[in-house]
Amino acid sequence: MNPIVRGLSVSMLVAASAACVETAPQPDAAAGAPPQDQAVLGEIAAAINAGQLHSTIQTLVGFGTRHTLSETQSDSRGIGAARRWAQSRFAAISQDCGGCVSIVTPSQSVTGARIPTPTEVMDVVAIQKGVSDPNRVIILTAHIDSRVTDVMNATADAPGADDNGSGVALVLEAARVLSRYKFPATIVYGVLSGEEQGLYGGKVLAQYAQDQGWRVETDLNDDIVGSARGQSGAGDNSRIRLFSESTRETETPKETRQRRLEGGELDGPSRSVARSIKRLAERWIPNWRVDLIYRVDRFGRGSDHEAFNALGYPAVCFRESAEDYRHQHQDVRIENGVSYGDTIDHVDFDYLARVTATNAIAAAALAWAPPPPDGLKVSGAVTPDTTLSWQALAGPQAADLAGYRVYWRDTKESAWSHSRWVGAVAEAKLPDVVIDDWAFGVASVSKDGFESPVEYPGPLGAFWRPVEVEVSK
Repeated sequence: MNPIVRGLSVSMLVAASAACVETAPQPDAAAGAPPQDQAVLGEIAAAINAGQLHSTIQTLVGFGTRHTLSETQSDSRGIGAARRWAQSRFAAISQDCGGCVSIVTPSQSVTGARIPTPTEVMDVVAIQKGVSDPNRVIILTAHIDSRVTDVMNATADAPGADDNGSGVALVLEAARVLSRYKFPATIVYGVLSGEEQGLYGGKVLAQYAQDQGWRVETDLNDDIVGSARGQSGAGDNSRIRLFSESTRETETPKETRQRRLEGGELDGPSRSVARSIKRLAERWIPNWRVDLIYRVDRFGRGSDHEAFNALGYPAVCFRESAEDYRHQHQDVRIENGVSYGDTIDHVDFDYLARVTATNAIAAAALAWAPPPPDGLKVSGAVTPDTTLSWQALAGPQAADLAGYRVYWRDTKESAWSHSRWVGAVAEAKLPDVVIDDWAFGVASVSKDGFESPVEYPGPLGAFWRPVEVEVSK
């Protein structure tokens, strides 16, 4: 089928889904609460075009190999040509939106087990600056480099259509669509190098974010997201897997002791971001499920989001629903009648369009929402009531704030099951809700109803580390 026609069919499906079923109960409709229907998210999902995704991957495959150690001077082959092409695509997107996107290329010279001689690892990064809270940053990332069976083979053709042309196509398409809108927070689009040689591209961008002093609310990383057919031949094109760490990698011994006593194993900020994505995607994309996988990544494997986790930033990773390992990290060949190699014919562009829509509406909703509240505390020991308190947002962060919503759930549940709109306050009491029996959280809500991820009380759930924690590390 023509890829453009396929893309239109996705748009029509989204438009027809005016009210998809949510997995979690709808929040209460208390007096004064903001609207709960942000139709612009459906508009964004419908704008994702499968034809654009196909064109991008076809171009990337055409560079022959994108191995990190491959040719950098050629205009038609190798990692250098691929990076320059990605930069040109960001430049075209910026031109179309009147210069709303700036481009930087942070890099480091690295050596390692898979990079035996000093090699420049360069990322291509487009920055769509927020209009009122620009230092708060939502990042979309995917690695552009590819490989074959021998991870050191930098000359053989390594098409990398799914791993990870699919992720790069997603990032570029999300940038094309989201650049049409203005957001309070900054959205950063990262096309990274060096992942297959040691997750270096993620380290470059995470370090750049730290050096710039960005308040990173999350990194949404996409790595192998273009096919839904597993090696057995079975698959499911109605779901995507989303991996997230439980608690911060940078958790201190004091925080570990607190978690042991008070709970919070399921409520680190990365996990909170994953829950928000699931709620948004399943509301606005028909016949779609985001499966939350409660671990950092697949067994024995990793990706660039881990570099953000290592610095204490919330970060998650999308993976296709079922993988065919014959089409990953393999020389292109036919063996006993079986096709090996990561070629474009194994990519499902309708499926990739849904994954792209998931990322785009998540990034948009987070960037339109206020940041989660700081300093969230919970109290209520030996009383029948529970009280939550927090630091009210102020200044530019509160420019579009309507108020806050309190959430609670049974401690053995994953999804939030109860909520209450409490308005523009800094403290809320839940009468006859016993602190011992529930997990609690608070989200900030904009006047248009965009909601931050739910933050868990204390340093375990805080999206930004308290100053005293940073100093004590």
